[in-house]
Formats: sequence, structure tokens, C-alpha cells
Amino acid sequence: MERQSLIYSFVACGSFVLTYCSQFRGNFSSIAAQCLQKLPPENNKFNYACDQHTLKYLFEDDCTCMVVADEDICSQMPFAFLERVKDDFKR
Repeated sequence: MERQSLIYSFVACGSFVLTYCSQFRGNFSSIAAQCLQKLPPENNKFNYACDQHTLKYLFEDDCTCMVVADEDICSQMPFAFLERVKDDFKR
């Protein structure tokens, strides 16, 4: 059985990535940054699927938190992670 993972995450203000974290190698940072430039400003949550992964974004007050996860992972876990990151970052 494969382990489901949160692969890459970042926090950005506007289009500038302030911090990121990943335990895996890959082009996650470049794909995530490209998607950040194209996100619709009116949504507070956004999903994007790419190559068996999902990119999940959470917006609040010009702050964007993002996580790349395996596509098989329950969607509630990545958004719970993003809420926690947002709260910890704002604190």
C-alpha cells in the first residue's frame, strides 16, 4: 500500500513566495508558482489537478497558502493542513 502524502507547501503574499517546505524532489515549486500567477482573485479556496497530484490553495487577506498532495488523499486533510499553516503563519 502506498503512503499518501502532502508533498510541497508554500505561503505567499501577493505573488511573492515567503516560505516553502518539501521533503521530495521534483518541479513542484515551479508548477505551484506558475499556478499562483493564474489563480482567480475572487475564490478563497481553489483546486488544480496535475500529473496524479492536486494543488490546493487557500486565500485570505492577500495571503495564499498552498499544498501539493497525492491525488488519492482525502481532500479534507490538505485543507485542514492549509488552515493550520495559515493560522500559525498569521500568529
